Amino acid sequence: MRTLAERGANALKVGAMAAELNVSRGSFYWHFVDIADFRAQLLRSWRDWATDRIIRLLETEQAEPDRLKTLLSRAFVEKHDPDRSVRSLDRAIRSWAGEDADVAAAVAAVDDRRVSYISNLLAAGGVEPQKAHDRAAFLYWAYLGQDNVMDPRHASIAATAVAEIGDLFET
Repeated sequence: MRTLAERGANALKVGAMAAELNVSRGSFYWHFVDIADFRAQLLRSWRDWATDRIIRLLETEQAEPDRLKTLLSRAFVEKHDPDRSVRSLDRAIRSWAGEDADVAAAVAAVDDRRVSYISNLLAAGGVEPQKAHDRAAFLYWAYLGQDNVMDPRHASIAATAVAEIGDLFET
C-alpha cells in the first residue's frame, strides 16, 4: 500500500516489488496466486484499513451522538492524519481506478460504504433517510475535494468550524 501511495499503480510490478523487498519473484507468488490476486488483496486491505477500521474505531470509541462530529474532525482537521496517509492512498487508488474497471468497482463499493455509514449516523440523529443520504453524499464530496484545493488558506478550517458544520447537517 505504501508503494501504491507513494509511486502510483505503475509501481505495482512484481519484479520491481520483489527486488525492493529483497525476495525472488517465486517468493512473491508464494503469497499470491497471480498479480490479479495480489491486486485484489491489496484493494481489500485498503478497504479494511481506510474504511472498515475507521468505522470500527468510531463504533468502539465514541458514543453514538458524537460519532459524526468525531468522523468529521478526523476527516477534515489535519492533526488527526498528519502524514495524510489515508488520503494519499485514496488518491493513488482513485487514479488507478481511472485505468482499471476492477479497481473502479472496488472504489465505488468503498464510496457506497462510506456514504452509507455517514447517512446512517445522520439518520440515527433524527434526519429523515433521504435527506440523510443526500447530506452524507455532500459531506463525502467535500472530503474528496478537500485535497484538490491548492491555496492553503482554503485547504482547511478550524476544528470548531467543522463541529458547527456537523451541527448544520444534523438538523
